[in-house]
Amino acid sequence: MLELQNISRKIGDEVYLDNVSLRLNRGELNILLGPTLSGKTSLMRVMAGLDKPDSGDVRFDGKSVLGMPVQKRNVAMVYQQFINYPSLTVFENIASPLRVARVEKSQIVKRVDEVAELLQLQAVLQRTPDSLSGGQQQRVALARALIRQADLVLLDEPLANLDYKLREELRAELPVLFAEMGAVLVYATTEPTEALLLGGNTACMHQGKIAQFGSTLELYRHPEALRSAEIFSDPPLNITALECSAGKLQIQGNKQIIDLPFNSLANGDYTLGIRPHHLRLEKMGTDDIALNGSVTVTEITGSESFVHFEFENRPWVALLHGIEEFSENEIVRFYVRPRDVLVFDSHDKLVVEHCANELSPEQ
Repeated sequence: MLELQNISRKIGDEVYLDNVSLRLNRGELNILLGPTLSGKTSLMRVMAGLDKPDSGDVRFDGKSVLGMPVQKRNVAMVYQQFINYPSLTVFENIASPLRVARVEKSQIVKRVDEVAELLQLQAVLQRTPDSLSGGQQQRVALARALIRQADLVLLDEPLANLDYKLREELRAELPVLFAEMGAVLVYATTEPTEALLLGGNTACMHQGKIAQFGSTLELYRHPEALRSAEIFSDPPLNITALECSAGKLQIQGNKQIIDLPFNSLANGDYTLGIRPHHLRLEKMGTDDIALNGSVTVTEITGSESFVHFEFENRPWVALLHGIEEFSENEIVRFYVRPRDVLVFDSHDKLVVEHCANELSPEQ
C-alpha cells in the first residue's frame, strides 16, 4: 500500500501540493482526475521520489521511503511525452529493465515477446524509436513499464498519443495486467469520461488539493461538493444561483420556481447544478423541470449535438443525442428530471442529507 500523509510542496510562492493525504492499495486502479496544473504530475513525482515534499511523509507498505533513492525504488513511470533510448532497438528498450535486473536471456526474450504481442509491437522490435510513429513510441514506453513488474506504476496520461482502437483496448487491459502484478497503479487524466471508462478509484484534484477520493462511479453519482461535481463533468457542469423559501427553490432574480419536494431545506441561498447530458428536449415524466434558454451556437459531432445557450445570464450547454439544429437567439425549452438535479448549500456542499432520494443522480 502507498500512503501519502499531509504532503505539501511549493516553489517560491506557487503552491503545487497542499496538504494531500491518500491511501492507495495494491492491485487497485487509482485515478488522479483534474484539469491541467491541478497537481497531478507534481503528486506523481513525489510518489516516485523524483521530488521531495516540503512537509509530510510517503510510506510504502508501512515504511517511510522519503530518504530512499529513486534507483532503489521499484517504480515505473510513463509520461504522455514518451521517453525511449534512441540508440537502442525497440526490443532492447523494452528489455532494458530486465537486463539491469540480470534476468536470464531466455526469460527476457519470452517476456518481451509477450508484452510486444499485447501492445502490437512484434513487427517493429528490431527498429529504433526514431523510425516509429508517435503512437508506436508511446507503446514502447508502456511496454518497458509493464515488463519490469514494478511495485508502483505511475501512468501520466499514457494513452493520449494512441489511436482510438488501441486506446480502447488498453483502457480495458492495462488495469487488469497491473492488478495481477499486485502493483499500486496510479493513472492521471484530465478527462472525466476516461475516468469513468477505467473505473477503480478516483481522486478529484484542484489547485494542488484533493477535493474528493473514492470509488469512481460513486464519486460521479454522489459528489460531496460543488468542486467535485465540476471536476467530474465534461462538458462543464451547468450552474446557477437559487433561493429557498418555504420549501420552494427559486432562481435568484427570476420568477421561475423550481418546484421540487425539498420541504426540509432551510431558507437561504443554494446553487443548482445540472450535467449537460441530463438536459432533454422532451419530458421524461410528469414532474420534469422545464428551463428556457436562448441558443448561442449549436455544434454537431455526428451522433451528438452540443447546444450552447444562455440561461439566467450564464453560459449553459446541453449534450443531446442525434442531430439537433437551432437558430441563434432561438428560445428552446429543456427538461430535466428531479433525480438528476444537484443542489449545493452556501458552503458548496451537496445537501443530500436533506433530500436524499431526490438528489442521487443515477447516470
